[in-house]
Amino acid sequence: MGIVAGLDSSSDSTRIVVCDADTGAVLRQGHAPHPIEPKATEVDPQAWLLSLGEAAGGGLLEGVQAIGVSAQGHALVPLDAQGGLVRPALVGNDKRAQVAAADLVEALGGRQAWAEAVGTVPAAGLPVAKLRWLARSEPEHSQRVAMILQPHDWLVWQLLGRPARRTTDRGAASGTGYWSARNGSYRPDLVELALGHQAVLPEVLGPAEAAGTTPEGLLISAGTGEAMAAALGLGLGVGDAVVSLGASGSVMAVHHEALADPDGTITAFADAAGMHLPVVHTSNAVRALRGTAEMLGVESLDELSALALKSTPGSSGLVLLPYLEGERTPHLPHTAGTLSGLRRESMKPEHLARASFEGMLCSLADAMEVLRRRGVEVRRVFLLGAAAGLPAVQAIAPTVFGAQVVVPQPADYAALGAARQAAWALGVSQGTLSPSVPPAWQGAAAQVFEAGEELAVGQAVRQQYAATRDQIHPGAFTS
Repeated sequence: MGIVAGLDSSSDSTRIVVCDADTGAVLRQGHAPHPIEPKATEVDPQAWLLSLGEAAGGGLLEGVQAIGVSAQGHALVPLDAQGGLVRPALVGNDKRAQVAAADLVEALGGRQAWAEAVGTVPAAGLPVAKLRWLARSEPEHSQRVAMILQPHDWLVWQLLGRPARRTTDRGAASGTGYWSARNGSYRPDLVELALGHQAVLPEVLGPAEAAGTTPEGLLISAGTGEAMAAALGLGLGVGDAVVSLGASGSVMAVHHEALADPDGTITAFADAAGMHLPVVHTSNAVRALRGTAEMLGVESLDELSALALKSTPGSSGLVLLPYLEGERTPHLPHTAGTLSGLRRESMKPEHLARASFEGMLCSLADAMEVLRRRGVEVRRVFLLGAAAGLPAVQAIAPTVFGAQVVVPQPADYAALGAARQAAWALGVSQGTLSPSVPPAWQGAAAQVFEAGEELAVGQAVRQQYAATRDQIHPGAFTS
């Protein structure tokens, strides 16, 4: 069918993969950092274009027929009536909108009202909260805002030559706080609640639709958010979940419907393939491992992993509730972590090391249980993040999650997902692919781990953890 490309504009760089449209085989790759300050909370979007141009240098895109774009989520690009930038884009790590988010929750009538309206409860990262912050903190700027885009929307618009039509996709739209994945529609009233007035919102395209064609004849697919593109690049389907191991953690799974969650524990994202991606977040994941390593005087997580494997399942009775920064799941924002089960025989470094791994993974299993209780099937768990490669994680995770665990080889999965979307849109435009089924590309190369005969042991660890959690925080984690 030809050659396609996918680009991922993350928070710090642009990555491009050029792929065979039929098989997904990677033919060429490019990468360039964004010319911005590290951890910047405000960014001139031109930096994304400069990075894109550098990453695509040297004829990287020669022969490419279609491009897909993925980009960082939870960012706001405010434009005036002429399409000019009102102020620098507010990106995901900007936490100034925390008070604004709380104000919005109260203004609509609480967490349940937001969960029912759009499937998500405002937090500082969401564009809807950034709009509220803009209206309260920079009224002269907010009054000029006539159109609202996200980074992937803005990049697609630039690649197409800034046409009158602006577009997005359902995956990215579901992360705004003013589009409902369940209803498939915007809530303009929530934009007005946040900003103080209405603004034009981009048209939401279907998964296989094209945003347009450049004057040179290059097809641009709908694009999507970074998490949704990664799911498409990994080849996730029903029965698959992704556990992300960062400082904090998350569990997302492919499901056939958006889940209306009364207390907002589940965030109802849409995916890039016509399905849904319910997500449950935890405030603590690898930060619990790093804290334990510092406490024990261990220099690296690799050493902590090796130490943990000298212990036995259950950590000689030690249980770590890893709520070091408060916790989102269960909802305990002001609590602290707890180390329980201290006895003379358990007060050894290897037991504390293992308890940190078991505590982190049991906490994420709690998040997964929230989804399972709502009917989400989880047969296979993809582990992402640098900590996924630690032997202790790979040994404990299958038994605690009660599922096959897949650790994909490092790759630019968001860029691969964007390329797969581009191949899909190209095939539909040529009449060779169905708009309801993405191209069948080869899945990610990965290591696979099974619980096997240790499943019962892992479930005993879960029960020990749950008993401690319920004793210390009774009623916090209920159905």
